[in-house]
Amino acid sequence: MLTGSDSHHQAGPRSTGAEAVVIGAGLGGLAAAMRLGAKGYRVTVIDRLDMPGGRGSSITMGGHRFDLGPTIVTVPQGLRELWAACGRDFDRDVDLRVLDPFYEIRWQDGSNFTARQSTDAMRAEVVRLSPGDLAGYDRFVADSERRYWFGFEDLGRRSMHRFGDLLKVLPTFAWLRADKSVHAHAASRVKDDRLRFALSFHPLFIGGDPFHVTSMYILVSHLEKEFGVHYAMGGVGAIALAMAKVIALQGGRLMLDSEVDEILIQNGQAMGVRLADGTSIPSDVVVSNADAGHTYDRLLRNQPRKRWTTRKLGRKRWSMGLFVWYFGTKGTRLKWPDVGHHTIVVGPRYKEHIRDIFIRGRLAEDMSLYVHRPSVTDSTSAPPGDDTFYALSPVPHLGIGKTDWAVEAEPYRQKIQRMLEERLLPGLGEHLSEQLVFTPDTFQSRYLAPYGSGFSIEPRILQSAWFRPHNVSEEAKGLYLVGAGTHPGAGLPGVIASAEVLGKLVPDAPRDGSFRMAAE
Repeated sequence: MLTGSDSHHQAGPRSTGAEAVVIGAGLGGLAAAMRLGAKGYRVTVIDRLDMPGGRGSSITMGGHRFDLGPTIVTVPQGLRELWAACGRDFDRDVDLRVLDPFYEIRWQDGSNFTARQSTDAMRAEVVRLSPGDLAGYDRFVADSERRYWFGFEDLGRRSMHRFGDLLKVLPTFAWLRADKSVHAHAASRVKDDRLRFALSFHPLFIGGDPFHVTSMYILVSHLEKEFGVHYAMGGVGAIALAMAKVIALQGGRLMLDSEVDEILIQNGQAMGVRLADGTSIPSDVVVSNADAGHTYDRLLRNQPRKRWTTRKLGRKRWSMGLFVWYFGTKGTRLKWPDVGHHTIVVGPRYKEHIRDIFIRGRLAEDMSLYVHRPSVTDSTSAPPGDDTFYALSPVPHLGIGKTDWAVEAEPYRQKIQRMLEERLLPGLGEHLSEQLVFTPDTFQSRYLAPYGSGFSIEPRILQSAWFRPHNVSEEAKGLYLVGAGTHPGAGLPGVIASAEVLGKLVPDAPRDGSFRMAAE
């Protein structure tokens, strides 16, 4: 257990007497704890893992640090604003490096596309692949910026728990053609299939099917262009550790290796939590960073629920599962010099492969891979002269897939290895050292993710904004939600923004020691 008193920098507990419990030390939960600490609460963060970060944590094996989840930071100002709200400087606590290029996309025909922040460089890449699509690309970039200002800066930074909020924005949704999918919008602007892929695959980073997710998510292209893509030295886990330090300085405590079994409700009011060992922790405010499905289906299992019943949750479309092969290589730091920090190796099919993953629930013979090589940027991720990698393949989640991962995991890993040796890392098998595999089974057991989904509820249009689990729960007063399964959604900027929304919903802790929940 890490508590506020474990740090000699500890600033002492708040004197308001108002207590808050945060379930889950994922990045959304840690950000929520920081916001609540800044508002005067004495915060207890509880997590079943042995380190903070949730899906942004890491595992070290043989000197290789495997960053388990997110690998990049976009919209860094969200983190800087969070730190500033706590009276601290993010850049003093975290070493953030700009990546250039962001990533390289490689197709089977040998062609490639390198994404950079420079507008001129991006336009040159488009011209190199398909000169006739330059004007359409320019229009797509303008489309992306319009959706950014509405979807991210407006909707993404305020609560959408009132139906009236939805009614007010419907005309804008219609004007921006939010009913179209990301891929349909890209296809309306460019003709080259490779460019259509390059402009439409981003929803996969937050668990969405590019052929069905609302075109609002083309805003990601503007995020990358405007604010860049960054890497935190030490991995995203270093950000989590820095967040835990701020919480300790605020007088909060972090309880690790502890699992919340139930949220305690009395007369419709959240009163605290009960741990798996039977310990009860009372609080005035409860914030769940557990998956929204787990929160409502498990943690509130003994309570009547109005909206988020088991049946309604079961009807939702969930994000895909993930198969992730983490591996180290010996003596390869100077090998594969053309392979950078992030590479996307595209398989032979796009639309039909996505249908296999999201609709048919079939583990396909082919695949596309997202390959992370942090050791080209951060030497601390691997022993001297060695490399650390992960290769991620989207796969069906457990609710639609019939894959027996106990049987299929190793054959699938071997298939990934063969693809990497043929397309990206020749001779890989001769250099392999440490290895670790995560399947949807792992996501279900380690993160309590419903159906082993990688990113909670899929961000389709009728599962976004008001239609998504709200940041303030309608099932109990004093209960709030943050993280990927709630508004505004998955991804590092989304979960950090969910804590910002929380900060606008939860009243400041009263100075007189009494506590009255503000009316929602």
